[in-house]
Amino acid sequence: MTASKYSPHSLRHQFLVASPYLQDPRFQGAVIYLCEHSDDGALGLTVNHPLDIHLGEILEQLDMEGGELDVPVYGGGPVQPERGFVLHSPDAGWQNTAKVSDDVLLTTSRDVLSDIGAGKGPGNYLVCLGYAGWSEGQLEDELASNAWLTCPASADILFRTPWEDRYKAVLNLIGIDLNQLSEFVGHA
Repeated sequence: MTASKYSPHSLRHQFLVASPYLQDPRFQGAVIYLCEHSDDGALGLTVNHPLDIHLGEILEQLDMEGGELDVPVYGGGPVQPERGFVLHSPDAGWQNTAKVSDDVLLTTSRDVLSDIGAGKGPGNYLVCLGYAGWSEGQLEDELASNAWLTCPASADILFRTPWEDRYKAVLNLIGIDLNQLSEFVGHA
């Protein structure tokens, strides 16, 4: 992550939840954790869309220990799907680690994967391939058109809630009952 202009209205360390009005099928039912948001744009990782690959398979491909790890890898987003991102608890820092919040770090270097495979990694982590990105003003426009709902992120939901329950858990944080969401604008 590069340094960028700070926005006093930053949504960093927030969850974005796809609303029923979002037309992009890649983000249907998505929960995105925003790692960066400034006047220059935003970067987030989808944390509830697992891929058909497990972490052990990736570690084997990289000739690292940990091939037995049956841990899901998430499709972080459509941008650079070959690039890896590890969201993790602040147990230690690795080569390319950025602090997102007091309880969530983001690492993009291979050393964290090596340590995870060797059993020396962070206590809590999620591995994502790719990211969701927005250019300057794009996320704000999507928020204004009701494509996304937002709320402060919770490390508990991020790291300890099963992926299939994260969408509902974030909606509960916002105070929305999933059964009462309407897919049609203007209908109660």
